[in-house]
Amino acid sequence: MKVCLFEDEKYDLLYPLTLTRATFELRCGSMTLVERIRRINPSVETSFFLRDYLAPVLRERLGNAVVNSLEDLSRDDAILVNGRWLPEYGRLPFEEDEAIAMCKGDIVYIRVKRETIRKNLSDTLQKTIEKLRSELSVKQVDARMVEYPWHLVEYNHELLKEDFEAYWSKREGAKALEERVAVVGDKSMLHISRSAAIHPFVVLDTSSGPIMVDDGARIYPFSRIEGPCYIGRDTWIVRGNIREETSIGPVCRVGGEVEASIIQGYSNKYHTGFLGHAYVGEWVNIGALTTNSDLKNDYSNVDVYVKGRLMDTGDMKVGSFIGDHTKFGIGCLLNTGTVVGAACVLLGGEVLPKYIPSFCWYAEGRLRRGAGFRRTVEAEKRVMSRRSIVMSDGYVKMLEKIYQDTREERETLIRKAEMRMERGGI
Repeated sequence: MKVCLFEDEKYDLLYPLTLTRATFELRCGSMTLVERIRRINPSVETSFFLRDYLAPVLRERLGNAVVNSLEDLSRDDAILVNGRWLPEYGRLPFEEDEAIAMCKGDIVYIRVKRETIRKNLSDTLQKTIEKLRSELSVKQVDARMVEYPWHLVEYNHELLKEDFEAYWSKREGAKALEERVAVVGDKSMLHISRSAAIHPFVVLDTSSGPIMVDDGARIYPFSRIEGPCYIGRDTWIVRGNIREETSIGPVCRVGGEVEASIIQGYSNKYHTGFLGHAYVGEWVNIGALTTNSDLKNDYSNVDVYVKGRLMDTGDMKVGSFIGDHTKFGIGCLLNTGTVVGAACVLLGGEVLPKYIPSFCWYAEGRLRRGAGFRRTVEAEKRVMSRRSIVMSDGYVKMLEKIYQDTREERETLIRKAEMRMERGGI
């Protein structure tokens, strides 16, 4: 039996977060779907289907994983899992009969035998799935399916609690906390890794849920952590007010106030400022005093740009969604529901536009062409080297593909901005 994680055609509804990663690499709770499945069943073979330009980078991240191989898929019985599904920890249908599980028109998973795969194998996974749909029985299930970026933030609360109960509460943690660390609530709702460091004058509040502090993390004095919350491997919390429903991935540096947000990893928010109901990608730097709004003054629902059109989220608490490698200068102000693409550079001084396409700069009230692809990549190589990460050729090609794919949108919006400035007499 093997598990195959695949992207379906809705991956672009999760832009900018999925510009640089597959849907199943998105963080929700204390881990990604890939991590959740591998930790549940470490002996089960996993393979992956995703966009071709992401495949080399996924292999690097996961250690030469089997990617986009239909031949490998046909070697054993399999469960094909939609990368947008957020299953409960340990709830994969290994014992079920062959069937396709659907939720509101989306495939959640397919349980299929080797012989059936071989009989219906085509030249792409999508065509293979279409053949399977004509042969296998279909059943309707209730499932947490992520369709838009704000769904990850909405589900984070549930998954943090489920992950703690099923995984973290069963792991060996630190023997004792420093006596000047204050624990508010139930100490059994804490998991502190033995290699983590909790400094004096830190408050850990489990009144509303568990707190998980992973290997090598450091929480420095005068920080407050509220559960449910996950602090990732080798992440530092520096005088942080980390409020409930927050997940911070590996190798981040975080201070100031963060509420109900997810940071994928390798990003910095060292300084004072507010981040709320937001999702931040990797290699993002959030400058001092940069703040996002997550609630409108009239308490109405927040609209977010999805594929060029404003969409009502159905929620009045929605922050920002920020792509990888974007940099914010000091004092940037982000409105409710702001979307910022990958590799942008934004300067403060006023409220930013609600949508900024990838590889753009925004300064002095104007959307601008950035430094160009080559200079942007050279700068990001320096950024990654500060965390001892070398940008590979595959990673450069991924960024170049994104740069080319977003060129038309970028140029169109810049020209419109220039025309508005000309009409204004500037």
